Amino acid sequence: MTTLSLNRIVFGVFVALVLSFLILPVLVIIPMSFSDTRFLTFPPPTYSLRWYEAFIGNPAWMAATRTSLIVSILTALIATPLGVAAAYAIHNSSHWSMRYLRIVLMLPLIVPIIIVAVGVFFIYAQVGLLATLPGLVLADVMLGLPYVVTAVTAGLQGFDQTQEMVARSLGMNRLRSFLTVTLPQIKPSVISGAIFAFIQALDETIVALFISGGQNQTLTKRMFTALRDEIDPTIAAISTLLTAASFALVMLMALSRRKAPQ
Repeated sequence: MTTLSLNRIVFGVFVALVLSFLILPVLVIIPMSFSDTRFLTFPPPTYSLRWYEAFIGNPAWMAATRTSLIVSILTALIATPLGVAAAYAIHNSSHWSMRYLRIVLMLPLIVPIIIVAVGVFFIYAQVGLLATLPGLVLADVMLGLPYVVTAVTAGLQGFDQTQEMVARSLGMNRLRSFLTVTLPQIKPSVISGAIFAFIQALDETIVALFISGGQNQTLTKRMFTALRDEIDPTIAAISTLLTAASFALVMLMALSRRKAPQ
């Protein structure tokens, strides 16, 4: 056996261990969500849709789900055009300020989320945005922007900028040339950024614990509160649904990249 083959085997085993560590908790939660028992049990002695029916039939869970979906959709709709504009400016400008703009936009990924949450809480307390829908959307747009900027910047790096310059030399203004030449070619990256922003808003918990409440309580905050009071198997059903939704969105992202022109 050559040294190269041995290295590949060791690397393959290492990757398999890492993937198992990431996937096993999900594989345990899914069968537990179909359990018919009152407590979380693995493996379940009997199977049923009891806890999915409990989730759908509970108005409080449905209200939290509606709030999370509204916040996630608005976050994706606002963060995506802002992130595309920022990524385009950073990619095409050589001005020194663009380097600092990129760092500022990446701060939500660099700074510990608990520090961001405390800062947002004190600012919102001053301006009256605590426990409001606009406050949740604004916070999630801030947290989702780095994902959009990163995805779109990667797309712009693979785009031949001379095509847009040719369009402008033929009479198009900058906005029109971007919309008709550049945007269609970086569309998979834009879709990826929008999906990442949506998933981030849907799964965000720490900031929501500080600033959401009342009628505007997100699903993840309600799950955290339910786990604090008692271990409710409904949590396993909701976790399975969130995992399935995230998996479907990632597959949609992969499909959009596969259909993109090479």
